[in-house]
Amino acid sequence: MALLPPITSFHFSVIFLDLQPNIEIGFQSVSGLSGTIETETIAEGGENRFKHQLPTGVTFPNLVLKRSLKISSSVTAWCEDAIEKFIFKPIDLLVILHNEQHLPLYSWKVVHAIPVSWSVSDFNAESSELAIESLELKYQYYQSISANDVIPF
Repeated sequence: MALLPPITSFHFSVIFLDLQPNIEIGFQSVSGLSGTIETETIAEGGENRFKHQLPTGVTFPNLVLKRSLKISSSVTAWCEDAIEKFIFKPIDLLVILHNEQHLPLYSWKVVHAIPVSWSVSDFNAESSELAIESLELKYQYYQSISANDVIPF
């Protein structure tokens, strides 16, 4: 059995399924693909040695996307509609991790995302850094998708 090489995290793309154009490959980082199971503590009558921990649901943190500031972008326009006009259009998106041949290795579908925060990094005339925009999205849940079900582009 051949050993597979370790998976790197720097070759990925983000596809916004309900925006045109839907592909936004220029993100430098994606975070927030995690879930935490909430539990409820139940004490059993007459049993003092321990308490039962019963699962009650799953919570998901906000998805945070960072990239260099874009002047014209369907994603930025979507965020501006939410923040400036209070118009919300929930969308689904894919986060796809690629191999060195740009083929999908693993992907996640993020369901029913809405922007809850948009920010730009500080401007500083004394440094030569890129202006970075951060998008923070609230979503209902994510699901893993087989690499075979993702169409390479």
